[in-house]
Amino acid sequence: MEEREREELFSKRIRAGKRTYFFDVKSTRSNDYYITITESRRYQKDDGFAYEKHKMFLYKEDFDKFVEGLQEAVDHVKHELLPDVDFSQFNRDEEDSIGGFGSDLKWD
Repeated sequence: MEEREREELFSKRIRAGKRTYFFDVKSTRSNDYYITITESRRYQKDDGFAYEKHKMFLYKEDFDKFVEGLQEAVDHVKHELLPDVDFSQFNRDEEDSIGGFGSDLKWD
């Protein structure tokens, strides 16, 4: 595989407790672009921690349909299933939690 094919042009990491999500924009040899979405989950193993990863590929022809479907699903949960939940309580920067693993301890 050519180096250009694996080049990451953009990367966004989102930490969420024991899970981390990666959104990476990559290019192909023919200068076409796609996004990989990776979920990395940390779990306890015999002598420490290990990571389980799941990856999906999102191609440009599906971008709009994917975003629309995801938005509809999120809106359904927020407005139909859990209308009384204040989802802003879950918004916090990863530097707000020690180690990014959901600790309630804060830096002063």
